[in-house]
Amino acid sequence: MQESRAGINTELNCRHRTQCISACMKCVGTDRRGIREGEGDVTLKELYQTIGGDYDQALRVLRMDKLIDKHIRKYVNNGVVEKLLDAGNRMDPAEMFDCAHAMKGISGNLGLMDLSEMASELSEEFRAGNARKMSDDEVAKKLAAIAACYAKTADGIRAYAAG
Repeated sequence: MQESRAGINTELNCRHRTQCISACMKCVGTDRRGIREGEGDVTLKELYQTIGGDYDQALRVLRMDKLIDKHIRKYVNNGVVEKLLDAGNRMDPAEMFDCAHAMKGISGNLGLMDLSEMASELSEEFRAGNARKMSDDEVAKKLAAIAACYAKTADGIRAYAAG
């Protein structure tokens, strides 16, 4: 094996014949997104189909299946949904805004657009300075819808992670 001064293998045994290892990930057994061939890619897309997520949105934001996989697995353990539901039970407007806003961003970045949109409605409802438009009962219904959607999503992610 020949190495350049940068320590990159310059004698790759492939048709690509490149010195840039990152441009030739097929040569080292991974695709351009960092997932080993035969792992993750199809299963990750199937997960998104199952949970009603937008895989392409997650890929636009995170750019690699490896990162989508890492963060989608963490999603069920981040506690933001549980904190939002708890704040909703107490009708704590400041905490509901903080949790809904965090959930909107995290969910949106992961392509979980239904959850992101529901959280966005609540974050705007409880944003400081905004007049409330929903009754407490309507807020409770929104929280129940979030809980149901999150449960389906979390179950799908846990099944995917168990693998």
